[in-house]
Amino acid sequence: MARAPFPHKKQPPRRPDTTPIRPDSDKVAGLPAVKALFAHDPARIERLFYDERMKDAANEMCKVMAAAHKPYRMAPTEELTKILGSPLHGGILAVTRPKPIRIFDPAEAHLWAKEGKPLLVLDGVGNPHNLGAIARTMAFFGLERLLLSDHPGQAGPSEAALRVSEGGLEWVEVIRAQKFVAALKRLRDSHRVVGTALGSGKPLAEVLNRPGKPVALILGNEEDGLPPATLAACDDIVTLPGSGRVQSLNVAATAAILIHELAKPRR
Repeated sequence: MARAPFPHKKQPPRRPDTTPIRPDSDKVAGLPAVKALFAHDPARIERLFYDERMKDAANEMCKVMAAAHKPYRMAPTEELTKILGSPLHGGILAVTRPKPIRIFDPAEAHLWAKEGKPLLVLDGVGNPHNLGAIARTMAFFGLERLLLSDHPGQAGPSEAALRVSEGGLEWVEVIRAQKFVAALKRLRDSHRVVGTALGSGKPLAEVLNRPGKPVALILGNEEDGLPPATLAACDDIVTLPGSGRVQSLNVAATAAILIHELAKPRR
């Protein structure tokens, strides 16, 4: 009997997953995000689920799970929807330990400054989809650290943000700043703190091309922008000039432009 020209890849034996999912677990959904998780931090993964569509794509991941003696299995699409609490899983999801968020340390900021790399800061960006989109853009352009304020409306990493980031949040270190205005004043010892605002700010290129400390650039709330206390703690304020036909851009679109500029080599 002739052999089939394209033999089906055999997956390793499935390990059982009878233990309940812990309520504090994170769920990373969608093939790009799950692949980034396996590439960057596979030890954090506790369980893997995928449906029939993702059987071939999940084959190598199953081997990693089998080698680590961790459960994985193919499941009906409806079960993935129930586990995630949303149909937006793309046919694959990983259950993980929560990724820790470190607290801002001014001494570490001096070490970051020696690398000469810019820092992005969010103060009150409340939509997790915007947070995910910003992290995706940061990962694309190679920015490594995202500082979040203690603004009560500030979004943090969540299942929605993880999904929208398409794996970007696996490559971006998220850091939380407590007593934010005081933290900005300490950050000014190592970075040039630059806020963003509509209206009368300075041109972006003028500020970014100044020699000296690396830039820490702050973006504010989708509706209200940066609080007055945050603006007062900045070294400079910049504004993106537009045609005037619309007042402003979505914060994720603004971030994409600014991150592109931050990532350029400077004199």
